[in-house]
Amino acid sequence: SGLNVLEFGGGLVGRQSLWLRGGFPESALAESDAEAMQWLEDLIRTYLERDIPQMGFRVPATRLRRLWTMLAHLQGEPVNHAKLGANLEVDGKTVRHYIDILTDLLLLRRLAPWHSNVKKRLVKSPRYYVRDSGVLHRLLGVSGREALLSHPVMGKSWEGFVMENIHSILPRDVETYYYRTAVGAEIDLVIKCSTGETWAVEIKHGSAPKLGKYFSRSCEDVGASQRFVVYGGEDEFPVANGVTVIGLQRFLLKIGRLEKP
Repeated sequence: SGLNVLEFGGGLVGRQSLWLRGGFPESALAESDAEAMQWLEDLIRTYLERDIPQMGFRVPATRLRRLWTMLAHLQGEPVNHAKLGANLEVDGKTVRHYIDILTDLLLLRRLAPWHSNVKKRLVKSPRYYVRDSGVLHRLLGVSGREALLSHPVMGKSWEGFVMENIHSILPRDVETYYYRTAVGAEIDLVIKCSTGETWAVEIKHGSAPKLGKYFSRSCEDVGASQRFVVYGGEDEFPVANGVTVIGLQRFLLKIGRLEKP
């Protein structure tokens, strides 16, 4: 993982900058957003045109970039391999192979669905996130903060940024999933701790986040002992049904305590 908000610091302004530019130090510490985006463009091209071929993968760079960009538009959404394949003029099996390459090279994060036996029809397809938010924004052509806040993928971009920050400090024996039923009840992130605790985490960017009507029921389905909403602010306060609304930095500090006996 790249830099997280605990390592980068800078409060709200620093967090917004890190979200836009991503966690690569050369991008995060660039003198301007434009310089950061140019560095990220160079990184993407180098990866596709030099690094991936040198690792032995025979994939046309132009096609792989198109797929990577399509996945950026589908950040955290279900992926239809056949549909993506039709757009790329390859079959669904080839798309799966390309996605596996991007995942194995740590460019995508694959989040598995919750699979424990509950008496409901669950969505069983994994979700994919472009791991670095700066790379995500460069693929989408987002060049600045205002462009990000008005982009249709803004909510999912924040979700992926929070996901990556959380995963960057989780203990290795912790398992993570998402939960979604066929009728739309969902939890963005389910953290299953080695202690037996299960944390349910919903991710919202707004300063006054609103929970879906099925969230409490979904928490009961997964046996959540802790319920959180990680939002775009910095405070921590309780709301109904045992849910705590909490800023990202505060939440990471809570996660850090999981490693302590």
